[in-house]
Amino acid sequence: MTVPSSLQQLIQALKVLPGVGPKSASRMAYHLLQRDQAGAANLAHAIEYAIRTLAHCRHCNTFTEAEVCEICLDDERSRRQLCVVEMPTDLLMIEQTLAYQGLYFVLMGRLSPLDGIGTKDIAFERLLERASDGEVEEVILATNFTVEGEATAHYLAETLRARGLKVSRIARGLPVGGELEHVDPSTLAQALVERRGL
Repeated sequence: MTVPSSLQQLIQALKVLPGVGPKSASRMAYHLLQRDQAGAANLAHAIEYAIRTLAHCRHCNTFTEAEVCEICLDDERSRRQLCVVEMPTDLLMIEQTLAYQGLYFVLMGRLSPLDGIGTKDIAFERLLERASDGEVEEVILATNFTVEGEATAHYLAETLRARGLKVSRIARGLPVGGELEHVDPSTLAQALVERRGL
């Protein structure tokens, strides 16, 4: 039996989501069509609406419905610090800590030469322009601690330092409440290297 083309198209569309393979996409498609058609219609409407109304903030590159996002418009935030993250979800996680009161810049990705992702595929030039506006004194690199995130941080640090900017990197180490016997060796080693005085 062949799968109807409209169903096959839905399955293919669902496969663009991260971590969703052919089987998961198929299960999702059948669930939406068989058990939750109203939810499927709502999902389609929400995606269409988001595509139509969201744009990138002129200053920090995150998603917003206005030309400039709320964080960039907030006069209470420090203009001297600029925290660089890979994705808007990373920005939201840092915001939840309530520990940072500066501004952000969202790259919308990370460098990954093996995947063909270079500086033209992330907002590299926009970051350089933003960081060199005369207000920013320190750029905090908060890319992920993956091979690609580390490579991105290294490349950005070299480029930003060459422009006379102070560059720092978020620390990594043991999670709060974590026990040493359950921590991987590289995390423990990094925690020792990045120890601080008390």
